[in-house]
Amino acid sequence: MAKFTGRDAHLKRLRNMTLGMRKEASKLIYTLADMHAIEAAISITTGAVSGKNHVASKPFEAPNSDTHVLDRSVHVEKTGPLTAQSIADAPYAVRLEFGDDKIVERPFMRPAATKVKKAVDKLAKAGVRRINRGGKL
Repeated sequence: MAKFTGRDAHLKRLRNMTLGMRKEASKLIYTLADMHAIEAAISITTGAVSGKNHVASKPFEAPNSDTHVLDRSVHVEKTGPLTAQSIADAPYAVRLEFGDDKIVERPFMRPAATKVKKAVDKLAKAGVRRINRGGKL
C-alpha cells in the first residue's frame, strides 16, 4: 500500500466538494484503477500462446495466458462513491500472484501497479487540478 501524505487536508477538501466535482473525481478514480487492470491483463497476454504450443511462464514472471480465464477476470469494481479497485478474480489468481507451497509466484498485479505508477500519478494530479478549478475530465 502506498503512503498517503496530507490525509487530513485531503479529506477536508473531499468533504467540501460539490456534487459535480464528486462525479468527476469518481470518473477519475475509476479510470486510474482501469489503467492498472488493463496493464495487468496485457502482462498476462503478451507473448502468450494458447493450446498445444502453450508454454508456462517462468517463476517470478507474469503468467502466460492459455485459457484466458485469468486475463479476462481482471476488471475494476467501483467500491464506493470515491473508491474503486482493480481485481483479478479467477479461482487461481491469488496463487499465481503470491505463490504457495506448490507454485512459485508469477505476479501480474503488483508489477502492473509499478509499471503504471508514474502515469497514474501524473493523470491523478492533473485531474484533481481540473476538478478543483471546476472543469470536467
